[in-house]
Amino acid sequence: MPRRFLRLLTRPHIAGLAWWSVVSRLPVYLMSLAMVLVVREQGGGYPQAGLVSALYTGGMALGSPLVARRVDRAGRRPVLLATGMTYPAALVLLVWATGPADPAQLVLAVLAGAALPPANACMRSLWARLPLEEDERATAYLWEALLTELLVIGTPVMLAALMAVGSAGSALTAVAVLGGIGAVGLALTPLPPEAGERDRAAAGQDGSPDGLLGPLRNRALLGLLAVMAASAVPIGLMTLAIPAFVDAHGTAGRTGFVYACWGIGSAIGALWLGNAQTERPVHRRFPWLVLAFAAGTALPLLAGSELTLGLALAVGGAPIALVSAAEMTLVSTLADGRLLTEAFTWASLSTVLGEAIGQQTGGLLADPLGPHGVFTVAVGTALLTALGAFGCRGLFARTTAAPATADTGTG
Repeated sequence: MPRRFLRLLTRPHIAGLAWWSVVSRLPVYLMSLAMVLVVREQGGGYPQAGLVSALYTGGMALGSPLVARRVDRAGRRPVLLATGMTYPAALVLLVWATGPADPAQLVLAVLAGAALPPANACMRSLWARLPLEEDERATAYLWEALLTELLVIGTPVMLAALMAVGSAGSALTAVAVLGGIGAVGLALTPLPPEAGERDRAAAGQDGSPDGLLGPLRNRALLGLLAVMAASAVPIGLMTLAIPAFVDAHGTAGRTGFVYACWGIGSAIGALWLGNAQTERPVHRRFPWLVLAFAAGTALPLLAGSELTLGLALAVGGAPIALVSAAEMTLVSTLADGRLLTEAFTWASLSTVLGEAIGQQTGGLLADPLGPHGVFTVAVGTALLTALGAFGCRGLFARTTAAPATADTGTG
């Protein structure tokens, strides 16, 4: 599997896109945490820090579908250039020109969230548009899933390293500027010459970007988004149960190490099992992968110590990246090719929503049920999600008739 990744990511016209997409996504998985640290460093309390972080997340949730729709209409270049400059500028002002008691800080938090460069959705839609064989495309989406795990694990470490040599404000500034540079680089990297421009004449037809609901008019895609949201709920539940378990059975300071085992297991699963992912059509293997994920969530019920919980998470997490890769492949086949960026944005938001519901529910259940009780609820939710995935197999077998061609602004 690593050789397949290497062959794909070093191909001409792909290496630059892949590299800049990684740089542009560095802020995605740590900015909420970084904002909390900055506000605390400025002298604000946790309620103020939580408000700034929540407003940033709210701005991202509200703005990202609109930004993605603009990408589908105007092409990736102008949108990435605009957001690649606006996003770091808003964060630099938030850090260095405002304080916890300043209303401008709240406004800038919303603006920064709304202006987050749509690198995730752009790159995932590009994988569907690039001239690749189907097995190469499956490898690309598996890489996307693996990259998510690597960024989730690695970017907090990068933030900690930057803070070790500076302040939280300087660390946030560095990450924001890097993300902006990455977005500009992704915008200016040309696509392969084989990739043609989108057919503009289709923009006013039914199901085009002019429709108010856009990709949400697609019933099969809506079914997939519902399954994606439901499958993220157990992850949110376990995110609360893991620290509760460590508090009860060990030292709270080790929570991060135990939690990292989950991501490491997912990454190893992608590398070890990824070769088998193209043997069956994605709509047939997806429900089985969700079922395997449900089985993996049951392993922490057997844990009795930090060590055994870490092992359970590592083994049980093996299917997570495979599920994510299958989800991305299904989005690319179900969504209208003219609406791919927005479709991938809604897919990401559905996952964020599911995790948020799980975290809130886990927080409410942690005290009355204990960590094992929350793990049990996660297992039940995951099994119900697997049943839903099997029930939607007929919907997932459908593909859109609109071809996925390259966007404008290729340069």
